[in-house]
Amino acid sequence: MPTFSKRSAANLAECHPDLRALFAEVVLTHDCTVIEGERDKAGQDLAFAQKKSKLRWPASNHNVDGVKRTTSWAADVVPYPLDWGNRASFVTFAAFVVATAAAMKADGRMAHALRWGGDWDGDGDWKDEKFSDMPHFELVGVAAGE
Repeated sequence: MPTFSKRSAANLAECHPDLRALFAEVVLTHDCTVIEGERDKAGQDLAFAQKKSKLRWPASNHNVDGVKRTTSWAADVVPYPLDWGNRASFVTFAAFVVATAAAMKADGRMAHALRWGGDWDGDGDWKDEKFSDMPHFELVGVAAGE
């Protein structure tokens, strides 16, 4: 059974409890790596400069500002072993994560819905996105201060 590395576990610990619960469930059947949870100002500035994010500090759901967000509402998680060129593995992994989140929300184990950065509009067509962020998963409808 897959488990998180120390780095992945530390990155996930920075995230909202819903994301921690979700990926604790996901890793039981799908090996994955948590690349990033919280992103500080320097990290967000870098992600923006590298065009890996369209948002400046502190607008990203990765950014913890202590007022609006006390934990990261987003996590960058990739299937393991990682092959950046294998888009199909990201789509398959994301489909499992999104379905798991929906089931967990339906049975009360998650309070918030999930959005995947490979299908921002949630229409099931990842090819129609202008900005694709395949590793990105974020919570929807989180209240300020969570």
